[in-house]
Amino acid sequence: MEQSPLAQPITDPQVPAYAYQAEKLSGIYTKILQRHVEVEIFTPPDLDRSKTYPLLVLNDGQDSEKVRVKSTVEKLVSEDAIPAIIVAGITAGDRMQEYGVAYRHDYHGRGKHAKAYSEYLIKELIPYLDYRYPTATTASQRAIAGYSLGGLSAMDIAWNHPNQFGKVGVFSGSFWWRKRDSGSFFYSDYRDRLMHLQVRRGRLKPGMKFWFQTGTLDEDSDRNKNGVIDSIDDTLDLITELTRKGYRPFHDIQYLEIKDGRHDQETWAEAMPHFLKWAFGNG
Repeated sequence: MEQSPLAQPITDPQVPAYAYQAEKLSGIYTKILQRHVEVEIFTPPDLDRSKTYPLLVLNDGQDSEKVRVKSTVEKLVSEDAIPAIIVAGITAGDRMQEYGVAYRHDYHGRGKHAKAYSEYLIKELIPYLDYRYPTATTASQRAIAGYSLGGLSAMDIAWNHPNQFGKVGVFSGSFWWRKRDSGSFFYSDYRDRLMHLQVRRGRLKPGMKFWFQTGTLDEDSDRNKNGVIDSIDDTLDLITELTRKGYRPFHDIQYLEIKDGRHDQETWAEAMPHFLKWAFGNG
């Protein structure tokens, strides 16, 4: 039977016109972490191996669906808001031990394997991604990001490997991470917050760019009783340290504060388009 000229093909409204491909790499054992790892890779449907694509590495890759990473990338690419990129989301292992800062654990013994996680990412995962996919190799076209503790980890990895990542995105970063309990008589924000100390003692890494997000309802804690929650205070204090180091607000540093934003995937999903357009935007 001939089709009526007015008939239109039926399409699934749930499938975007520009649908990224998803591939899970699982069952891969790494001696560095002494465990199996799982990584989810999102690639453009029209992957062209004759050219290279910007790369985004995400901590807490298990949250990618709830944070709507794939659908947001698809939408922005189809709108020409960002170029086609490759995304690698690493499923977290023991978050309290593998995330943190590489140079030392916190006061409670957490983050003992942060150095090993950083080494795994730099020595094993990135070389594999470069081998398997047509990823851009210049730091300016590579970003790493994460949520909460994963954001702290992303900041630490980028700061210590500026030749690999030129941009870092931190969603509700756990910048409270400290070497002494805040309940101690000797505690000091200035002396004890580990990421702040690392930046203060480190050197300017030319070309690096930083993106931070917080929500006004990220938490209730207010250590210094100044009426501002710690999540915002800790992030703004880190921005101050970066500014003192020589980075320029609005040029090298961007900050997004979401009114009524919470410490959850829904808020981070709301922030994701802002981050992606900042990191990879076409204009």
